[in-house]
Formats: sequence, structure tokens, C-alpha cells
Amino acid sequence: MSGFNIVWVGCAIAGLVAISYIVVPKGPNQTTIRTSIILTLICIYLMWAITYLSQLHPLIVPKKSAAEEH
Repeated sequence: MSGFNIVWVGCAIAGLVAISYIVVPKGPNQTTIRTSIILTLICIYLMWAITYLSQLHPLIVPKKSAAEEH
């Protein structure tokens, strides 16, 4: 587990965004479809990255209380 996973997945998402930008068929709703796909991919990436990083480097470390030690 390292922080480089964030970079690699980010590159994969950037590739998917580029492909979705090119592959969307022309028509009256082309901009709406492109925007929906790109926003969906970005939101999924951000949710995954935040969750991954919060588990990789937690802000609060669990501590044992004095009552639990025997």
C-alpha cells in the first residue's frame, strides 16, 4: 500500500475521461452525456481516493484506556 496507487488510478481515470470524451456519439445531448460521464468518473475517483488515503494515514489513532489494560 502506497500513495502511488492514487497516481496510477488517477492516470487510469484520466484515460477513461479522454476516451469517453471521444467516444460519445454526436447529437443534441452530446454535451450533457459527456458532462455526466466525466463528472461521474471524477466523483468516483475522489470518493475512492479520500477513503483510501484516510485508511492509509488516519488522523486519529485508537488508544487503549487505563480500564482496558489488565
